[in-house]
Amino acid sequence: MKKLMLLATGGTIACTPTENGLAPTLHAQNLVDCVADKLPCEISARDVFMMDSSNMQPEEWSALARAIDEALKDCDGVVVTHGTDTMAYTAAALSYMLAGVGKPVILTGSQLPISHPLTDARLNLLRAFTAAMQGTPGVYVCFHDQLISGVRCVKTHTSSMNAFSSVNARAAGFFDVEGLHIVSPQPQPANEYRLRDGIDPHVFLLKLAPGTSPDVLRFVRQAGYRGLVIEAFGLGGLHYIRRNLVRAMEELGESGIYVLVVSQCLYEKADLSVYEVGRGLMKDYILNGRDMTTEAAVCKMMWALGQEDPVRWLKQSLVGEYR
Repeated sequence: MKKLMLLATGGTIACTPTENGLAPTLHAQNLVDCVADKLPCEISARDVFMMDSSNMQPEEWSALARAIDEALKDCDGVVVTHGTDTMAYTAAALSYMLAGVGKPVILTGSQLPISHPLTDARLNLLRAFTAAMQGTPGVYVCFHDQLISGVRCVKTHTSSMNAFSSVNARAAGFFDVEGLHIVSPQPQPANEYRLRDGIDPHVFLLKLAPGTSPDVLRFVRQAGYRGLVIEAFGLGGLHYIRRNLVRAMEELGESGIYVLVVSQCLYEKADLSVYEVGRGLMKDYILNGRDMTTEAAVCKMMWALGQEDPVRWLKQSLVGEYR
């Protein structure tokens, strides 16, 4: 019989009504009690946090990664319950911190509290534990009928039960009446696993709009940020007439700030080599994020800055975050 651990962090799945509105009050064991009799596995439970996922930040990602690493010493897989709003960020961060982990780490949550009569929580929990029992290593989000790589997951709907999409890659797996089918597992590095939970939150995300001033980029440097992720136009374009963002980005890189360029388009890749404006950005300190999601790019920049030799990590696809 597989031994699994539920690590709870709060979120809608654990919410109950309070005088101030819905708030996460249910503990990990309360959630396990709702599904344990339906599963052929041994489940233990632990509370890591009890918070709205809007408050989950890089410090919590590191603490959660350590809790998962510790749990996996004594169990076959971990399920993490989490609020949906920032679940994709947490999944991406954990994918890097736990790269090479030989066991499954499955994040799930719900759009309605587990006590709601129409809740999706029980089915999501049952499917998440099923995925953990299946044993495919890596970090995944299990939601509705999909299993999605932690570095390809994006929340694309605010209210739909099918809230998450796998962007620029096939879903890792899917559920139907026959159970879970794994079709595209998260790639894992060949080197031996070890926890790398260092992280630096000094990363700024900028989505360009026509007319964005170079002063915004200068602010990034003045405010003490060490990394910048830019959502550029299309394949990676920036304007350089009247408001020269290209030169401002060069100044950032020359000052020691790492820059990662992704596309504003949800699907397909950034390619700085196609247009004149993009080729002007092809410097050692301005990196092409290719087809990475914004969540995966931001978390990778934060994580890489917490490691030795950030460029080494930024220039390689660690767990399939880009092609």
